[in-house]
Amino acid sequence: MATPPPSQQLFLAGVFRDGAGSDTYDVISPATGEHVGTVPLPVAADLDAAVTAAHAAQAAWAKVNVWERAALCHRIADEIDRRRDELARLQTLEQGKPLAESVADVTEAAELFHLHAEDAVRLNGETLPSRDSSKRIFTFHRPVGTWAVITPWNFPLLMFTEFAAPGLATGNALVVKPPTNTPLTVLKAMEALSAAGVPEGLVSVLPGDGSFGDALVRHPGIHAIGFIGSSATGAKIQSAAGLKRSLMECSGNGPLVVLADADVEAAAKAAVDGAYPCAGQVCCATERVVVHTAVHDAFVEAVLREAERVRLGDPFDDKTVLGPLNNEGVAAKMDRHMEDARARGARVLTGGRRRGGMPTDLYYEFTVVDGVPEDSLLSKEESFGPVVPIITGRDEDDLLRIANDDALGLQGAVFTRSMTSAFRFMEEMEVGQVVVNESNNWWDINMPFGGAGSRGTGWGRIGGKWTLLDMTDTRTGVISL
Repeated sequence: MATPPPSQQLFLAGVFRDGAGSDTYDVISPATGEHVGTVPLPVAADLDAAVTAAHAAQAAWAKVNVWERAALCHRIADEIDRRRDELARLQTLEQGKPLAESVADVTEAAELFHLHAEDAVRLNGETLPSRDSSKRIFTFHRPVGTWAVITPWNFPLLMFTEFAAPGLATGNALVVKPPTNTPLTVLKAMEALSAAGVPEGLVSVLPGDGSFGDALVRHPGIHAIGFIGSSATGAKIQSAAGLKRSLMECSGNGPLVVLADADVEAAAKAAVDGAYPCAGQVCCATERVVVHTAVHDAFVEAVLREAERVRLGDPFDDKTVLGPLNNEGVAAKMDRHMEDARARGARVLTGGRRRGGMPTDLYYEFTVVDGVPEDSLLSKEESFGPVVPIITGRDEDDLLRIANDDALGLQGAVFTRSMTSAFRFMEEMEVGQVVVNESNNWWDINMPFGGAGSRGTGWGRIGGKWTLLDMTDTRTGVISL
C-alpha cells in the first residue's frame, strides 16, 4: 500500500507551496492509527493571496467560451481516472471507508467532470414575450465569480468535485477548504487538475480549521459559498456569510418507511444497504426505519438476516464492507445515542458497541435496535453511524407523522406496492427527495439532490444541470428595436 509523503503543502494560486504561517497539524488514519501526513495551517496572508489569484484567473476564465471550459473538464476527468487507484488508496487510508467504496468515489468524481462538461454546453437561456412590441427580452447565464467551497470528511474527493466540476464548467473560480480530517486526497487530486491545464489561480486548496473557514466565508473577495456538512456548521456559515450567494447541503435524518403491503425482504435489504456504506456516515443514510405494526416482526427477522453479511474489518481487505468511523467525535456520538436508547428501553438486537482488538478504537459494530422511542436521540438526531433504528407505527397516517416529526429533511424512502401510497408519500413526506422501493441511501449524479425548504437541511441542489443553475446568475437582456 502506497503512503503519502510525510508532509504536504498548500495548493495556492496554481502551485504547491508552503504557507505563510508556521503552524501545522497531523492527519491520522482511522483505519490504522498511523500518522499519514502533516499539513500546514493557512493564515490570513495565504487566504488573501488565494482570493487575489482567483479574481484575476476568473476574470479571464469567464471570457473563455463554454466549449473550451467543457474540454478542460473532460481532460480533468481523464486525469482523475488515470490516478484512480492512487487516489482511492489514499482516501481509504485517511477516511477509513472500504477500498471498493473509495474506488467508486473516484470513478464518480471523474464522471461528474464529464457530466457537467456536457451540462454546461447545453445551459440554455430563453427568449421571453414582452408587453412592449418594440422590446425583445432574453436570458443567459453568467458565472457568479469566486466561490468559497467547504466540504466534509465522509466523501473527500467526491464532494469537492460536486462543486469544482460545475463551478469550473460555468466560469467560476474556487477557494477550497477541504475537510480537516481528510485533506490529503483533495490535495493529491490537484495534481490531476494541474495536469489537465487548469489556469493558475483558478482553484486554490487551503486545509484549515473552523476559524479559517470562518475567515474564508467572511472574506470580502468571496462572492458565494458552497457548503456540504452538518446543519450546525451550516447555520454558523450562513450567519457569517450575510447576503452572499450560497448553496448549502446540510444534515439529514432520513426515514425509511415500510407500509403494511411492502415487500418486507426488499425493505430489510434496503435498510441495511442504507446503513453500512461509509460506516453510516452519509447524509442520506438509513437513520430511522418506520415500520407498520402488521409487518414489524417479519421485517425485524429479515433485517437480522441481512445484517449477518455486514463484515467489519480492515478497509483494505476485499471482504470488508464496513470500515471504521472517521473520528472520535462521531464515535462518541454513537456511544451517546446507544446509551440513551438502552436507557429508554430500546432493544439492541445486534452490535451496539465498538469492537476491541482493532488497530484503532473507531471500529463500530453494525447495529440493529428495535423498539426505538420517538423521543430518543436515535430518532431525533442524525446518528451518522452504522445503525438501523426501528420505530413502529399503527397505520399509514401514523407512519407519515413519525417520518415528518423531525427538524431535518434531506432524503427519505417508502416501501409499498400501492401507487396511491407511493404518490402520497412522495408529495407529503417533508424531504427533498423520496425514493420508492429502494434504499434512502440511493442517488444518481444527474438528479437534483438537496433538502426540503421547510427544514433545516439547507437549500439549492447538487446534481445535474441544477448545480450549474445555482452556481450562475441568470442575466436578462432587453433590446429596444
